[in-house]
Amino acid sequence: MTSTDSQAESPSESGPQERIAALWPDEIVPQLRDYIAIPALSPAFDPGWAETGYIQKAVDQIYNWMRARPIVGMSVSVEELPGRTPVIMAEIEPFGGDGDVGSDGTTTLLYGHLDKQPEMEGWRDGLGPWKPVMEGSRLYGRGGADDGYAAYASLAAVEAVQASGGAHGRLVVLIEASEESGSPDLPAHVDALATRLGDVDLVICLDSGCADYNTLWLTTSLRGMVFGKLTVEIVNEGIHSGSAGGVVPSSFRIIRQLLDRIEDAADGRVLLESANVDIPAYREVEARATAGLLGSYVYEEYPIVDGASPVAAEPAEALLARTWKPSLAYVGADGLPPTAKAGNVLRPYTSLQLSLRLPPTADSKAVERELAEVLQADPPYGARVSFGEADSADGWNAPDLAPWLREALDEASTVNFGRGMQLFGEGGTIPFMGMLGEKFPAAQFVITGVLGPGSNAHGPNEFLDVAYAEKLTCCIADVLSAKTASNTTLEGAK
Repeated sequence: MTSTDSQAESPSESGPQERIAALWPDEIVPQLRDYIAIPALSPAFDPGWAETGYIQKAVDQIYNWMRARPIVGMSVSVEELPGRTPVIMAEIEPFGGDGDVGSDGTTTLLYGHLDKQPEMEGWRDGLGPWKPVMEGSRLYGRGGADDGYAAYASLAAVEAVQASGGAHGRLVVLIEASEESGSPDLPAHVDALATRLGDVDLVICLDSGCADYNTLWLTTSLRGMVFGKLTVEIVNEGIHSGSAGGVVPSSFRIIRQLLDRIEDAADGRVLLESANVDIPAYREVEARATAGLLGSYVYEEYPIVDGASPVAAEPAEALLARTWKPSLAYVGADGLPPTAKAGNVLRPYTSLQLSLRLPPTADSKAVERELAEVLQADPPYGARVSFGEADSADGWNAPDLAPWLREALDEASTVNFGRGMQLFGEGGTIPFMGMLGEKFPAAQFVITGVLGPGSNAHGPNEFLDVAYAEKLTCCIADVLSAKTASNTTLEGAK
């Protein structure tokens, strides 16, 4: 473990916005360029991460920047556990106010991650996953938006509060390195750091998205996920298709039959009972309100080929489909040679990597069990069928916002974007949120982020909208200050 303490300069008369407006172009963007160039693949995609050293390189870069920040009362450390990816932890003492800041003994936890998804094909000319490119306000490259900016934005918000003479309570910034693999290493770290984390009553997570770049968007729910590999084996080696065709069944046809058990090919409905839930009425109301604001942009943001249509063309139904209904994607395949090298051979096996997104309140372990049972029961033709290498993560449904927090978020959005805060559900998964919800059931959550239209996290041409990220950082600074003001008011009323 390594650590350091930081000291701040004297407060200025300017507000947080001015400080943040200087930090982003002068400090953060150059750092993100260097970070993007590091192929710090998550452990699921780089099992030898400890030997390749890219995650450690990203940890070192972010740690060194964090420990150099002029923030009063901050210590920064890299926490390590045997066989697990490290986490970076910054502990920041209460600052400013009239001497009673932080007297309630609570902690605000700011969360992000630094590991990345694989390269993915399809980057346009001049771009690449490890090649940072700035075009206007967009910084292209893998990991800038998902989620490398989070560490920088979190500390920039704290630094701006202090430098402008503001106040904040006790803060912890936690940056992990296994989120894109489902955060398998994080629970052990959280348990080991439980005493230092303290009583967390507010979680700020910058790993989510926004429906447009014109306001502050608060994520109200996240979907869960089951991930695993379905394999069908029918012969021990490839056979001439003219000889065996019609006698030996195709492994691909068998896998098609199995998939019909779990998904309706006509409309994409997932047929597993455990994967479907009743949508809360208030979430439907929120989705329809958001759909009224966004209209057909809900699905027009996707690069659908000319002449094709989305599954659901009604905006509210499209929003609910991506947030509260299960959906199945086939994200990888084995046993299929490239078409240029495909001979007339009945292949011995076919494997598909399944990614099943789940409603926020579905039990992911129950879905994983049902999925395995349905796929492996009574295999057609007695083929060898397996569903393995599976993993699952629960989704998350946000608790009601405390009045002070709702007001603070709305005001921060109005000040920095000229529009009030908006609510929407997110289709992705952040396993850490469900875990924190269980560990700190009374905590409030601010889940937000920069993954907006076209930003394409996990895909080619991922970009970070720097102008939006800067305004979002200002909103976080305002929320930190508002929490302090709210706690002071509550203490004074006692």
